[in-house]
Amino acid sequence: MSMLTGFNTALMGMKTAQSQLGIVSNNIANVDTVGYTRKTAQQNSVVLAGSMAGVTIGQTQRTVNEGLLKSYLTSNSTLGSVSATNDYLSQIQTNLGTPESQNSIAMNVSDLQEAFNDFALDVTSASGRYSLLTTAQTLTSRLNSLSTSIQKLRGDADLKISSDVDTINGYLDTLDDLNDQIVKATVLGQDGVADLEDQRDQTLRDLSGLIDITYFKRESGEMVVQTTKGVMLLDKDPHYLSHSAITQASPVSGYADGAITGIFVDGTDITETIAGGELQGLIEVRDDSLPSLQSQLDELAGVLMEQINQVHNRGTAYPNTPSSLSGSRDFIDAANQYVKIEQGDVRFTIFDEDGNQVATAALLGDMGFNTNGDTVENMMAAINTWLTSPTGADLPQAEAVVTADGHISINTGDSQYSISIMDEATSNAGSTQQDAVIKFSVAGQDANGNVHYDRTFQGFSNFLGLNNFFSANANEAIYDSKVLSQSSNLGVTEKISLNFSIDGNMNMGQITVYPSDSLQDIVNKINNNPDLNEDLRASLVPNGNGYMLRINNMTGTQMEINEVPQADGSTTGFIDRIGLSPSNIGLSSSMTVREEIAVTPALIAGGSPVFNTSSGKYSLNPSANNIANEMGNVFSATLSFAQAGNITSTESTLATYASSFVGTVASQVSNAQSALEYQTELNTSISTKEATISGVDIDEELAQLIIYQKSYAASAQTFTAAKEMLDILLGMMA
Repeated sequence: MSMLTGFNTALMGMKTAQSQLGIVSNNIANVDTVGYTRKTAQQNSVVLAGSMAGVTIGQTQRTVNEGLLKSYLTSNSTLGSVSATNDYLSQIQTNLGTPESQNSIAMNVSDLQEAFNDFALDVTSASGRYSLLTTAQTLTSRLNSLSTSIQKLRGDADLKISSDVDTINGYLDTLDDLNDQIVKATVLGQDGVADLEDQRDQTLRDLSGLIDITYFKRESGEMVVQTTKGVMLLDKDPHYLSHSAITQASPVSGYADGAITGIFVDGTDITETIAGGELQGLIEVRDDSLPSLQSQLDELAGVLMEQINQVHNRGTAYPNTPSSLSGSRDFIDAANQYVKIEQGDVRFTIFDEDGNQVATAALLGDMGFNTNGDTVENMMAAINTWLTSPTGADLPQAEAVVTADGHISINTGDSQYSISIMDEATSNAGSTQQDAVIKFSVAGQDANGNVHYDRTFQGFSNFLGLNNFFSANANEAIYDSKVLSQSSNLGVTEKISLNFSIDGNMNMGQITVYPSDSLQDIVNKINNNPDLNEDLRASLVPNGNGYMLRINNMTGTQMEINEVPQADGSTTGFIDRIGLSPSNIGLSSSMTVREEIAVTPALIAGGSPVFNTSSGKYSLNPSANNIANEMGNVFSATLSFAQAGNITSTESTLATYASSFVGTVASQVSNAQSALEYQTELNTSISTKEATISGVDIDEELAQLIIYQKSYAASAQTFTAAKEMLDILLGMMA
C-alpha cells in the first residue's frame, strides 16, 4: 500500500511541477505583452488519513497592487487631459506666432502703426497710400485667418470628442464581455481567470486616458465602472455615451448656448461632470481656451476698428473726394427712431472738382433740424431739402434718403460735385472741428409721447458709418453684458421692463426684471417668452472669472434693446449698469478694409476741409494731414479694452494689448508643456513601480524554471524507482 502511495505522490509531484513550468514558461513568453502581470500558483500539500500524500497546485494568481493600478488610472486621466490641451494650444501658437517672432499678430499691429505714421508724413504720396492699404489688409487678413484657425480647431476638438465617445463605448463593450467571462470562469472554477483580469485591467488603463474613472469589484469577480463624479458607465450592462458633433464651429456657437450639444449618458448631460481624460481636455479647449483666444482677438479687432473709423470719419479724401456716401448703420424703423445732436453741429459742404466750396450748411443751424431731436427720416428729409433746394446746394439730382434696407445714402447726383461731412463746435462756419455727441432713441416715442435716448455716440459720420476705414460683415445682432458673477446683484430696486426690436419687427416683445432676479432668470425669461424665443436666444457665456449675458438675434439682423421708460420718462440705467451692448464676437473673422478704399486707395482721408477766414469758405488741401496724424496717434494712445477671456479689462495701447495676447498664449502653451512633461514622468514612474511588482523578471523566472525542472526530475526519479520496485515485486509473485 505504501509503495502505491509513493507511486501516486511522485506522479502528483510531476504534474504539479509540470503545471508550474507551464506558468513560468507563459510568464517568459509574455514578458513584452502590454498589461500582462506575473502569474504564480500556490502549492498545497495533500494529506490522506493523517499522512502526506503529495502536493497539488492551487488557482493561478496575479501579482497586482490595486493601489498602484488606481493611482495609474488617475494619473493617466490627467495625462490625457493635459496632452489634448497642449496639442491644440501648440497648433494655435503656430498660427499666432510667439512673442519674439517677426510674424506674430503683435508685429502686424506694429507694422500698421508704422504705415499710418509714414502716410502722415506725406499724404500726397500714392505709394504711401498703397503701402498703408497693403499693411492694413495684411493685418485684417491675419485676423481673419486666426479666427478661422481657432474655429477649425474647435470643430476638430468636437469631432474628436465624438470619436472618443465611440471609442469609450467600445471599451465598455470589451469590459462587459470580459466581466461575463470572468464571472463564468470563477463560478465554474475554470482556469484562465487571471489572464482575463489582465485584459480587463489593460482596458481600464486605455479607458482612463479618455475619461476619468474609478471602479470596484463584486465577490463574483464582476467589475463596476463609473466616473469619479459618480456617473455609472458599467454595471451589469454598459451605459453608453452619446454626442452629436457640430457641423461647423463659429465664434457664436458654444456649449453654453446650446449650439454645441453635450455628452449624454442615459439621457443626462454629463459634460460638466467629466473631470479628466482626453475628453475633459478637449472640452476645455473647445469651450474655454479657444473661445477665450477668440474673444481676445475680437476685442483687439473691435477696438482697432472703432478707433480708426472714428478718426477716419472726421476726414475727407482729396482729390478723390466722393460724390456719394453710404452708411453702415442699420435702422430698424427710421420713421420712429429718433436722433438728437448735442455739443456741436454737423456741417455739410459741397465741393467742386478743384476742391473749392460750392455750398455749406450746418444741420442744426442752417437746415433747421430740431435741436430737441427728431426722427431719422425727418433728419434725412432736412438734408435732402438743402441738397436739392435752389437756396441750398442747388443740386436737383441729389438725394439723401434711408434706403429700403435701413441704411443712409447721400448722393450729390453729379460726379463733378463731392460732399464732405464734418462736426464742429458750433453752427458757425469755421468753428473748431470736434465730434458732436449723437443721442439715439432706439424705440422712439413712448405712450405719453416722450422720447428717451438710449444710446450715445461720438461723431455724426461715425454714428452712421459714412466714411469708415474698416468694415465687417456684421451688424448689431448680438449683445453681451460685461463680465459678472452668476450671483451678481443687478441693482434692480423696482421692476423694470426691457424691450426688444429687430429688423421687420419693431417692439417685438418685452420681459420684466424684478429686484430678486438673477442673470439666469433673465436668460429664462427671454428663452421662455413666445414673442421672443422664435428669433432670440439668451445664454450665460463663460468669460474669464465670470459670465456674460449674451442675447443673440438668430435672424442675423439688426437688434436694439432698450429699457422701457417710467411714466416720467426716466429709466434706471439698468442696461448701462450691466454693460449690455453690441458684441464684438466674431468681428475678427470678417473685418477688412472697406471695399471702396481697397479698390481706390485715394479715398483714404488724410485731412479735413480747411476754413479760410478771409474768404469765409472751406477748401480741400491735398497736403492736409491732420486726420492722418490722428490715425497714427491712435496707436500710441492708451485705450480701454474690456475683459476678454483670461485677459481682464485693461488700459493699454493697441500694440501692448496685441503683445499681451500673444504672450498669454505663449504662457498657456508653456504651462501646458510643463504639465505634460510632469504628468508623463509621473505616469512613467507609476508604470515602473507597477512593473517592479507586477511585471515579469526574466532572471527570476529562469531561476524558477530551473527549480521546477529539478522538482520535476526528482519526482520523475521517485516515480521511476517506485515503478522498478513494483516491477520487481510483481516479478517475484509471478
